[in-house]
Amino acid sequence: MINDEQKKCVTIFVISDSAGETASKLAAASMAQYPTVDFSLFRRTFAKEEEKLKRALEDAKRENAMVLHTIVNDRLVKIANDFFEEHNMYHFDILTPPVAEIERLTGIAPTREPGALHHLNENYFKRIEAMEFAVKYDDGKDSRGFLEADVLLLGVSRTSKTPLSLFLANKNLKVANLPLIPEAHLPKQLWETNPKKIVGLTNDPDILNGIRKERMRTYGLPADTSYSDIEKIKKELTFANDLYQKIGCEVINVASLSIEETASMILNALNLEDHSYYATESPE
Repeated sequence: MINDEQKKCVTIFVISDSAGETASKLAAASMAQYPTVDFSLFRRTFAKEEEKLKRALEDAKRENAMVLHTIVNDRLVKIANDFFEEHNMYHFDILTPPVAEIERLTGIAPTREPGALHHLNENYFKRIEAMEFAVKYDDGKDSRGFLEADVLLLGVSRTSKTPLSLFLANKNLKVANLPLIPEAHLPKQLWETNPKKIVGLTNDPDILNGIRKERMRTYGLPADTSYSDIEKIKKELTFANDLYQKIGCEVINVASLSIEETASMILNALNLEDHSYYATESPE
């Protein structure tokens, strides 16, 4: 067991000539492997000018930081690498090696354009459309969207339907969701929807009980209500799982899964691609 005195602190700088999302995700994934370590994370983004980049580099040196960077401009990459070498600083250049390899394989020079991933192109607007779709058809508001959706999520209350819908929408997928309540009428569109694009979300009763109790507390209400009653939860989950069997859809237990993990499982189970980086048609 590591006590507080044994804890280490690591400083990470993310430096980018764009939004820095790629390097930030790598930093987050790396930090997650060390729950006993204290981290300080600094972001220096849109460093497109030499002066701004040099300020970011000096800040990183002053903090004795390791640096993760996504810089595409050749001149700025050289300035950064020279600085790291001069001051013997750890750094990881995320973009240059794969970009250079693609150039070697194709003979085509990269555009070296910062932020090219975030162009306001057709693909971007498809993503906005998918997010608007998720909002419009959230929580079973309009079951007519089921037939148009790429994914239909089913689940009892607090099984992450809405967060998952928005997360998948950010991957250019149109997602609708329907809350399952044993006493409620099921819309006819549910039975008209292809089971291969339906995902039934479930959870462990005890975990769902804790989530619902906390939900009540956030509303300033007593934790123990019919909403959080464990026996009622078990009946809801039984109803949902019976329905999933009847439909013949994919079932995912979200009890120990993050939104990202659940979304990845959905993409794999339904043979869907993440279209957030390129514009292609979904396979039939």
